[in-house]
Amino acid sequence: MPRGDLFPEIGPFETGYLPLTDGHVMYWEQVGNPAGKPVLFLHGGPGAGAGAVHRRFFDPAVWRVIIFDQRGAGRSRPLGGLDNNNTPQLIEDIEALRKFLNIERILLFGGSWGSTLALAYAQAHPENVAGAVLRGIFLGRKHEVEWFLYGLQRVFPDAHAAFAGFLPPEEQHDLLEGYFSRLTDPDPQVQAEAARAWSIYEGSCSTLLPSIDAVSAFAQERSAIGLARIEAHYFRHGLFLPPGGLLAYMDRLHGLPCEIVQGRYDMICPAQSAFELAAAWDRARLTLVPDAGHSALEPGIRTALIAALERCRSLA
Repeated sequence: MPRGDLFPEIGPFETGYLPLTDGHVMYWEQVGNPAGKPVLFLHGGPGAGAGAVHRRFFDPAVWRVIIFDQRGAGRSRPLGGLDNNNTPQLIEDIEALRKFLNIERILLFGGSWGSTLALAYAQAHPENVAGAVLRGIFLGRKHEVEWFLYGLQRVFPDAHAAFAGFLPPEEQHDLLEGYFSRLTDPDPQVQAEAARAWSIYEGSCSTLLPSIDAVSAFAQERSAIGLARIEAHYFRHGLFLPPGGLLAYMDRLHGLPCEIVQGRYDMICPAQSAFELAAAWDRARLTLVPDAGHSALEPGIRTALIAALERCRSLA
């Protein structure tokens, strides 16, 4: 997939590992302008981890970009760790990183699960947030999880058949439990095979048109283990969100600006959630990309995200 409209490849000017609680250690990096406006990148999943391409959404002359891998994901340790891995803890981890880097207020940038975590963090600490750029909105509600597990077969019956068919017929009535039992099996090979099947399914449904690059990226064993194990863990616990859900606490974000970018044909996180969030947020601006699915790397999504960041220059 051509990525020429992103900023050039860039390495971090600082990296580190921040010890957390319960044996977790967070990988973090800073990219761009050390004196720039701080923006925090929140990756998806849960458990997907961040990659080098994510640095390229941000103008390195303008932004001080903070990127980190959430508990159990990417370069954080232990990979796929589920102990004390939940949304309230991730919010505490963001606070620990913000204080460690001596940042007062920050722009949040996140897509998919990253949009969920951005909302949860902003509702917990609105005083520390300058605004948000969110993509592929996922509000973590039961029907959104059910759509991923079962509803997607209406649009991607082939991908779903492979996803469900990985399990024996007697377990296909409860895909989440069938996968979770394998993703937590003592045998690493059993875990790896289940993680690959789960992740290929997600990658296959994430773009408007089939993308070999997207599927192969999701299928890499290291990223697949973090994504599948942690995603299934969070799905089993209602994403560790409050009973009323995120929309019940939107009053806490009153006055905060938000840019929402949503692919019209996003099948992982259908557009209804983006419309509901925009309607509930007094300063939200919704950009609906007419020819895109879920992936942040689809051309229209990339363009819209970079334009949204340009409009946010004055916020942080």
